[in-house]
Amino acid sequence: MATKKSTLTKEKVISFYMQSTLEHNSKPKSVFHFAKENGFTEAEFYTFFGGMEGIEKEVFNQFLSKTIELLEKDKDYEYYDMKSKMLSFYFTFFELLTANRSYVVLSLKENSTMLKGLMQLSGLRNGFKDFVSSIISDEYRLKQERFQDIQEKALQESAWIQLLMTLKFWLDDTSAAFEKTDIYIEKSVKASFELMNTAPLESLIDFGKFLFKEKIQHN
Repeated sequence: MATKKSTLTKEKVISFYMQSTLEHNSKPKSVFHFAKENGFTEAEFYTFFGGMEGIEKEVFNQFLSKTIELLEKDKDYEYYDMKSKMLSFYFTFFELLTANRSYVVLSLKENSTMLKGLMQLSGLRNGFKDFVSSIISDEYRLKQERFQDIQEKALQESAWIQLLMTLKFWLDDTSAAFEKTDIYIEKSVKASFELMNTAPLESLIDFGKFLFKEKIQHN
C-alpha cells in the first residue's frame, strides 16, 4: 500500500530550507535543486514563496512572530511598562536566535558585509518597528509634549538600530551561555530609556545613525 504523501506547508518549506543550509554549509543555490532535494515540486514551492530570498526573510519574520506569541502568553505582560516589555522582547528573541544559532550565524555571516545580510532582515525590521509602536504607552505619549508621527518614527528607527547593534554583539559573543550579550541587553536598554527621558526624541535618530555608521558600515 502506497504511503500517503504528507501535505507541504509553509512551515515545512522553512524547516527544509534551514536544514539544507546547515547540512551543506551554504544556502540552496536554486529552487529546482532545493525542491528536488526535499521531495516536492517547484510549483509547490511557488505556492508559498516567490523565490529563495522570500524564505530567507520569512525565517527571521518567524523568529519575531514566535517571540511576540510567547510574550503575549504571559498574562502579566500587558501590565509591564515600556522598558520591561522591551527587555522581555530582547531576552525572548535572543533565546530563540540562540536555539537556532548555527543557522543564524551561517545565514548572516555568509554575506561579505553586514549590510548585504540586512536585506533578509527587511521583514523583521518592519515587524519590529510595529512592535515598538505597540508598546509606546499612553502615559509616555502624554508625557512628551506634542508627541508627533515624526517622533514615533524616530523612536522606531533608533530602536531598530539598537536591535541591529545587539545582533552584531551576539554574533561576535564567545562567552559561556552568551552571558555578555545578556549584560549588553540590560545596559543598552536601560541606557536607551534613560536617554528617552532626558533628550528630545528627534536626537535619538541622529544618535542611532551615528552608531550605525561607526559600528555596522565599518565591519
